[in-house]
Amino acid sequence: MKRLLLLLLVTAFITSCGGKKKTLTALNTGNYDQAINNSIGKLRTNKDKKGKQEYILILEEAFAKVVARDISAISFLEKEGNPANLERIYNSYIALKNRQQRIKPLLPLYHVEQGRNANFSFDNYDQRILDTKDKLSTYLYNNAKSLLTNAKRKNDYRTVYDDLKYLNKINPNYKNTNDLIEEAHYKGTDFVKVAMKNNTNVIIPKRLEADLLNFSTYGLNDLWTVYHNEPQRSIKYDYLMEVSFREINISPEQIRERQLEKEKLVKDGWEYLLDENDDFVLDEDGKKIKIDKMVTVRCEYYEFIQFKEAQVVGNVQYKNLNTRQLLDAFPLSSSYVFEHVYANYNGDKRALDDDLIRYLGLQAVQFPTNEQMVYDSGQDLKNKLKNIITRYRFK
Repeated sequence: MKRLLLLLLVTAFITSCGGKKKTLTALNTGNYDQAINNSIGKLRTNKDKKGKQEYILILEEAFAKVVARDISAISFLEKEGNPANLERIYNSYIALKNRQQRIKPLLPLYHVEQGRNANFSFDNYDQRILDTKDKLSTYLYNNAKSLLTNAKRKNDYRTVYDDLKYLNKINPNYKNTNDLIEEAHYKGTDFVKVAMKNNTNVIIPKRLEADLLNFSTYGLNDLWTVYHNEPQRSIKYDYLMEVSFREINISPEQIRERQLEKEKLVKDGWEYLLDENDDFVLDEDGKKIKIDKMVTVRCEYYEFIQFKEAQVVGNVQYKNLNTRQLLDAFPLSSSYVFEHVYANYNGDKRALDDDLIRYLGLQAVQFPTNEQMVYDSGQDLKNKLKNIITRYRFK
């Protein structure tokens, strides 16, 4: 018990020293926020403990240095006068305020050895944050409106969208930002027209076609790609995704048979144990000994397997509707097997194993139609089609 206690104390000491070393390293290498985060974490509880006194001084020094660094950087960026710097300036003011807010609940922090409270020079950044946010909002808004007018590529509109979403985050409902977000999203979206071709001699069930083209059930979550199986006149489509079926092969209805002869030694009641003279064998209490009576049983097993298979083969092609070029093609295939087993027997079914007995008593069933077979292959087709759509990215 004493050894365990000693081990725990040593482990705690090593961990404590390691934490201080990492925090001091962060401070001495200019990673001030890491030093602040570590110190705040240590001082949240039992801040007056002797082992935590050093964290007070580290926090005090790291805070002073990071504030000086941020204020200097802000001053330089403001003198530069480039509106593109406004976001960095705004985020720097937010960081300055947030650091103060995290430290305030810990105060006062009294350092016993130096006989004083830690000194933190706090400032009120609210007005500077508001002024910078106003300038940044104006800049982002005007820049986004200009880009929306002059953008030529989808990626340009997506950049505008990101800027406007950021604007709406820092300054909700600024002017008509929400309308501009919708416009940027619409213009940055790839609209894909979906078509299905059947180049086989087999009719594709309407419900299978509807299932494959019902993209709402695919669980797709792509911000910049929209698939339409029913094209809308108001939309200029960028791409065509064509699902083409080349072969639909359906095997004949088959019934496969097999016959087995089984033999097994099984328990069939009990009997008294006899010796070589046909006399009863007695136990130590003088009672007749009973043993299992084993008999050999035989059975003829007749198994029937109803079998039918459907195979659907095709591909998925992506085409650029503006250039009329084929972008990519992917194979698409699926198969579905119908199999039903039933059996009967002649003889003693105790000779049969459990995996055979389960088919006894079952009867033949009606084979599914060709249409049903093709439809039943649809779930696998749908999963493969979804995989293609999910992985494909328009360039």
